[in-house]
Amino acid sequence: MKKNDWKKREGIVYSTEAGFEYQQSGGAEETTLPPGKQQLRVELDRTARAGKQVTLVTGFLGTADDREALCKFLKSRCGTGGSVKAGEILIQGDMREKVNQALTTAGYKVRLIR
Repeated sequence: MKKNDWKKREGIVYSTEAGFEYQQSGGAEETTLPPGKQQLRVELDRTARAGKQVTLVTGFLGTADDREALCKFLKSRCGTGGSVKAGEILIQGDMREKVNQALTTAGYKVRLIR
C-alpha cells in the first residue's frame, strides 16, 4: 500500500535546498479530561449506514488511546461490536439506554438525544 504523506504538506510543493527536511506541524496531544468534566452526547444514527442503526457517542475530549479504551468498555458493557471513527464512538444497534447507564455509572455527564 502506498503511503501518501506528501498530501499533508500544507502548501509546500518543492524545495531547492539540498538538506531540506519537511517538518510536519503536529499539534499537541490532547489531555484527557476526568469523567466528571466530560459532557458526552448519546444518540441513535442511521444516516449513510445502509439502514443500519448505530449508537453514536460524541463529545469525548481526550487522547485517541483513551477514546479506544472507552469504546472497548462500552462494547463489553453492551455485548456488541463497535468502533471509533472520526473522533466518534460507534456502537452497533440501538443501545442508547445501556450506553447511558454505563457512562453514568462510570462518572460521565451524559446527554441522551432522542
